[in-house]
Amino acid sequence: MAVDEAPSAPRAAERRAADRIYYTLAALIGGVVSVYFVLVPVFELNLAFHFYLMLWITMASAFNVAAGFSGYMPFGYVAFYGVGAFTTAILVKTLGFPVLLALPFSGAAGIALGLLFAPTLRLSGIYFAIVSLALASICRLVITNMPEHITGGSFGLQLGSRAEPVLSFYVMLAVMLVALATFLWLARSRLGKALRAVRDDAEAADMMGVNVARVRLHGWLIAAFFPALCGGVEAWYTNVVDTETAFNTLITAKTVIYAVAGGLGTITGPVIGSIVMVWLDELIWRQFPLLNLLILGVATVLLVLFLPRGIVGTLLRRRPQWRRYIP
Repeated sequence: MAVDEAPSAPRAAERRAADRIYYTLAALIGGVVSVYFVLVPVFELNLAFHFYLMLWITMASAFNVAAGFSGYMPFGYVAFYGVGAFTTAILVKTLGFPVLLALPFSGAAGIALGLLFAPTLRLSGIYFAIVSLALASICRLVITNMPEHITGGSFGLQLGSRAEPVLSFYVMLAVMLVALATFLWLARSRLGKALRAVRDDAEAADMMGVNVARVRLHGWLIAAFFPALCGGVEAWYTNVVDTETAFNTLITAKTVIYAVAGGLGTITGPVIGSIVMVWLDELIWRQFPLLNLLILGVATVLLVLFLPRGIVGTLLRRRPQWRRYIP
């Protein structure tokens, strides 16, 4: 027994050292990022740009749980965002809730919608993608046809004088930090390892004792919670919600592009991808406002062609020894 355990001791020590470096780097980077975003309103930098940068980082990272960890490609991902936005708007405008009290209900609405969509997790590949897109369209139609005094009908809802851009900016910062901390934990947790095992081979994972259905559901609910929160905070920031913007398929498209650009299956990938693509989008929009979408589309195609694994995925493929330190 002692002979068998001896070789494992150095490996365990090596893993502990790698974990210390992993979490130390995460804490240092998180601290620097937090200070930077905290100072954005103080130095009167572009508040809207940085707000949406945090939003897309959170959205792309949450999408990565569904696509990179679980192997699903939910083309209807915008449904969680839209339901979260309308939940906050309805609670605040129609029922008179304080905004900060309404926001947690947006996350809860995302989880409830995730549970409602859970039976589709038995599907895979393009079938799951198509069904999720159809369900997002159904959500949009249901909200559009609800009584106008509740959802505002086709005109949507305005939150009146409740807009607080700076406070909502800091709430979005808190949501992003909590989301990234959750995903960092997930990457090293038993649930994260089980999700990857199920993604790679569900039958083999089941034979190894993994509860495939439960693992998939847990990952799916995590992926549903944070975009719903983002929708709620964004509704507060803009002070208006309507079905055209809250359920716009471009939200899913951007989320997918940003996550893929950085590299699915990693924690830093969607973050780096979002930062690069949001800055690129802003730069192109300033220089070529009429050709913005065309140039951004070409840039996205070139990025996928030359870096098919994304920025971080390609880096880790060339430097596999860095995987133990780069989440």
